[in-house]
Amino acid sequence: MRTLEELEQRMTAPSGRLIEDMKKIDGDMMILGVGGKMGPSLAKLAKNAIDAAGLKKRVIGVSRFSDQALREELEACGIETVACDLLNEEDLKKLPKAKNVIYMAGTKFGTVGNEHYTWAMNSYLPGRVAEQLPDSRFVVFSTGNVYPLTPVKLGGSTEADPPSPIGEYAQSCLGRERIFEHFSKKRGIPVLIFRLNYAIDLRYGVLLEIASSVFREKPIDLTMGHVNVIWQGDANEYALRSLLHCKSPANILNVTGPELISVRRAALEFGKRFGKQPVFVNEEADTALLSNAGKCFQLFGYPSVSLYQMIDWVSEWVQEGGPTLAKPTRFQERGGAF
Repeated sequence: MRTLEELEQRMTAPSGRLIEDMKKIDGDMMILGVGGKMGPSLAKLAKNAIDAAGLKKRVIGVSRFSDQALREELEACGIETVACDLLNEEDLKKLPKAKNVIYMAGTKFGTVGNEHYTWAMNSYLPGRVAEQLPDSRFVVFSTGNVYPLTPVKLGGSTEADPPSPIGEYAQSCLGRERIFEHFSKKRGIPVLIFRLNYAIDLRYGVLLEIASSVFREKPIDLTMGHVNVIWQGDANEYALRSLLHCKSPANILNVTGPELISVRRAALEFGKRFGKQPVFVNEEADTALLSNAGKCFQLFGYPSVSLYQMIDWVSEWVQEGGPTLAKPTRFQERGGAF
């Protein structure tokens, strides 16, 4: 994949399993926060799966749409759009009803110095949305950051492990989960908490950051020495298929790739492809932010895109000077200050 068009086609092509599952999901679909990194491709994937299944369901994308071009792009694909500031009470009341809601609204970066907005967006807003849409089922995007750093030798946190978030961003994300859990129990709303880390495509993500550092011969800090990643197309497919697994009380699902990835090894693999020797600083800590997604694979099967396929694609993208989103993950952060 060397063009944005090829990348888009790959990420929005539904698998046979998604098409079959879409036939089992009753009702229209609304994506709150469709303007983020994953939202546009998720909306298009949903529309393509619905069309391939021969169904007549609406896909509605909700965002502030500060980028008018994105709104036009989605509408050209047959996706209805609603411009809405979800924190504005009048806008919130005008939301259309939909049986299925993918909740992607939230904020991460810029938390330090703007903690009040982070908590309002990540913890207050979910309750207002749940009250506004009590007849919907929700797949609620969350993050593996709600877990603490754990010993690498344990292979990552499972859904049975208690959360212990580090820093206000992660704490506010646990707040989002708790609020949806409350309304799931109080109102019987079917919910699945979708704990994701880290999704990538070729324009952003952990692998791109490692590859870019190797290519530009910049030092790579090894302190956070291990990570998980998953191809964005696979993460989006899992999110849509998760609509069949929403429950009351809320279900919880870790979503990431199957590998425990060594940052050092990934850098060395990129170095082979670039003909460069990576520059490392510091040594790997015994702990890292890691998730075990075994439950996800039991439900949906393993991701369609392997780690080494992602490494090959990212290598080619970097060498060709492909465009990036300039949105670093800051996966090296160990103190929760985003």
